[in-house]
Amino acid sequence: MKAFKPHLLALPDYPYTARQALIKLDQNESPYGLPPELKAELAARLEALPLNRYPEMHAESLAERIADFEGWPEAGVVVGPGSNTIITALVAASQRVLDVHPSFALYKHAAELLGTPYRAVPLEEGFALPVEALLAALAEEEPQGVFFLPNPHTPTGHFFMQDRVQVLCEAAAQHDWLMILDEAYYQFAPADLKRQALGQPHLGVLRTFSKAWGLAGARAGYLLASEEVARVVRHLLPPFGVPAPTALAVELALEHPGYVTEAVEKVRRERERVYLELKAHPTWTAYPSHTNFLLVRTPDAQAAFEGLLKRGILVRRQDHIPGLEGTIRVTIGTPVENDAFLQAAFELAKEEKEIADAASED
Repeated sequence: MKAFKPHLLALPDYPYTARQALIKLDQNESPYGLPPELKAELAARLEALPLNRYPEMHAESLAERIADFEGWPEAGVVVGPGSNTIITALVAASQRVLDVHPSFALYKHAAELLGTPYRAVPLEEGFALPVEALLAALAEEEPQGVFFLPNPHTPTGHFFMQDRVQVLCEAAAQHDWLMILDEAYYQFAPADLKRQALGQPHLGVLRTFSKAWGLAGARAGYLLASEEVARVVRHLLPPFGVPAPTALAVELALEHPGYVTEAVEKVRRERERVYLELKAHPTWTAYPSHTNFLLVRTPDAQAAFEGLLKRGILVRRQDHIPGLEGTIRVTIGTPVENDAFLQAAFELAKEEKEIADAASED
């Protein structure tokens, strides 16, 4: 096909394959959606929504609600149909992309899609932030661009301490980079950097309604940035891009944020319980997490994935990522779902031992 830019023909697909299972723990979704009474209220509001009309150009009413909720100037709030679209717009606007490795796959995927130069600096041992190497990259690489840092980090669940992140924020400003703190999981972490970013033109904060808010199906995310950055990003987002039903669902959720606090606390308790119980697993190692998922290293990620799937539990393989060999990622579900996962994990360990014992006897 000669109509397309040549690099697009060889571009790999986004690294996700949909599979079906009774218990779905593969996409870091909340196990808790809108409470029943809010669902009923949403249904009533949707009934009155004129779907024959276009939504607002850039979800201005929703941006105003988010600005209120976050204590951020409205002119610096950008709303998109999922934070993925905002990431892609940022990459499209930028001269280059700086990242850490491993990281959220979309940063690299968007750079490859758009032909934007991309560089990733490997994390240090224990998933520690490579501050010195990143400082060198920010100081030396020109032209400048956008530096994405997910914190808490995905796909490891690691939380980078604020003092180390702050050093990088200052360097980004000094060397004229735009640093985007991707805080998709901030509700599950001990702290965030929104206050530090307020009034700083070289810093932006990216957040989503897909995780703690339990609205992954609605598809809504937002950027908190300077007015200048927000204006550029809006130029690159399609007009009328946030569907009216999505805006309605998010506005309703923002009116009742208490349900999110309750859901986050449940997930945190379950995350720690699953993590502690996995410590007794003879061959799997779970890493500490400040998100709604656990990264788990296994002797064989494919065997672990298939063994869990046979028991009706879908998780996400991460072993294709250099440095994460043998790993799977497990979303924290309801207590019942987590119990099923733990039971299956220990059943697989028993099977592994039986196979190993039989092989040694032969």
